[in-house]
Amino acid sequence: MIRRVAVLPQPPLLIPELAAGAADECAELREACLRAVQRLTGASEDWLVVAAAAGAPEVPEHASGSFRGFGVDIGVSLSRVTAPESELALPALVAGWLRERAGASSARVRLVDPATAPDQCDRFGRELGEAAAVLVLGDGSSRHGPRSPGGEDERAEGFDAGIRDALAKADTGALAALDPALAAGLGAGGRAPWQVLAGLAADGNWDAEVLYSAAPFGVGYHVAVWERA
Repeated sequence: MIRRVAVLPQPPLLIPELAAGAADECAELREACLRAVQRLTGASEDWLVVAAAAGAPEVPEHASGSFRGFGVDIGVSLSRVTAPESELALPALVAGWLRERAGASSARVRLVDPATAPDQCDRFGRELGEAAAVLVLGDGSSRHGPRSPGGEDERAEGFDAGIRDALAKADTGALAALDPALAAGLGAGGRAPWQVLAGLAADGNWDAEVLYSAAPFGVGYHVAVWERA
């Protein structure tokens, strides 16, 4: 049975060495993420991680990898068991980095393709099986403001306000109802993982807290923790 869920973004900027000159600007976001995953480890040292990556590649158990593809050779592992390095998608690398800092034993990563339909996300979530601690990784819209990565879109603010409210209320119905076309148009890569969460947590009653919600670099980042009531 799920006891606790942590919902986080997955930007490489979370890692201070990758953030470089923006490390101080990322401090509040990073601290919120670390608080969330420390609470997750309080529920279980073995995590189930849900995230999205193109093609939904399988992530081997106990895998290790490196952020060298993002400019700095920082190694991470998905468990305390030593394993040969392999090429890992960004969310798996971020999960490994977070696992190490939260003192968790393992992070079992399950990826969905970002284009997965809502009903398939729901089914995927309901079929994931039991896990006491669940980490969900995904970013909001990348179109906040004229300097945003995706270019400004006036709909971005309302979209991410809706995500923040859904996370603050543990509103699985609102997450399940997200429009895939709108999310894709706004560059919101978290849509599919959030809808997997909606299926995974649909039958529970939750107390929810949002630890962070902002778009400091033109991308919506949300950090929340759900606890079974």
